[in-house]
Amino acid sequence: MQTAENLGDFTVFSLRSFGWMFRGLFERQQWNLLIPQMYEVGYRSLPVVLITGAFVGMVLAVQAIEQFMAAGLEDRMGSVVNLSVVRELGPVLAGIMLAGRIGGALTAELGTMNVTEQIDALRSMGINPVRYLVAPRVLACFLLAPILTLYADLTGSIGGWFISVIQRGVDSGPYWENTAAAVANYDIFSGVLKGFFFGSALGLISCYKGFNCRAGAEGVGRACTEAFVASFVAILALDYVLAEILQAISIKLWGFRPLI
Repeated sequence: MQTAENLGDFTVFSLRSFGWMFRGLFERQQWNLLIPQMYEVGYRSLPVVLITGAFVGMVLAVQAIEQFMAAGLEDRMGSVVNLSVVRELGPVLAGIMLAGRIGGALTAELGTMNVTEQIDALRSMGINPVRYLVAPRVLACFLLAPILTLYADLTGSIGGWFISVIQRGVDSGPYWENTAAAVANYDIFSGVLKGFFFGSALGLISCYKGFNCRAGAEGVGRACTEAFVASFVAILALDYVLAEILQAISIKLWGFRPLI
């Protein structure tokens, strides 16, 4: 019963946030609130996303290169590594990094404002706290998660290339030719589309937890933990659902595309 009530509250909170988000796109005042959030979500998250993407591409190549070389298929390394990064690992890792770095910070900031009654003070002054506090933060996550996904894709591809070509001696020409043949624009679009969903989910969950945290430092800390866990699970669940839908659309439009 309590779970259903919380789900209903979250749904109402999300709908109100989306309403103010899209309305705020056309209001100059909201852009003044949005730009600092975009700096925090995008610029300050960029280093960790770049580093994570690079190491994931390198690990993928390390794990697969011996098997491909044993089968004489090392030229196909690029297609497997880059397709995995672009379709799945880039958007998921960018989302999880944002959930860890930004989600916890959003929950702690709004949770502290909640327990110190600053949110109630905004209401008493006639300011809608969802419009003033939540909409800019969720919109920043919504807009910048796809861009960070592209950066994770880029460094993941470079990491896979570095291990395969520079360290293990795979021929660079066939490596990139097979990559170009395997990775279609639709695959890149799929990863970017997932970024919009992941950014929205972690922004909404983090702000909701901050708005509804219990009193005291313990309540804020617990809300941060709950926000990260819920965002993590939501990203993985959304990834599964979107993977099923996008794969079905791809097969329907272009048929099955073998990689090897």
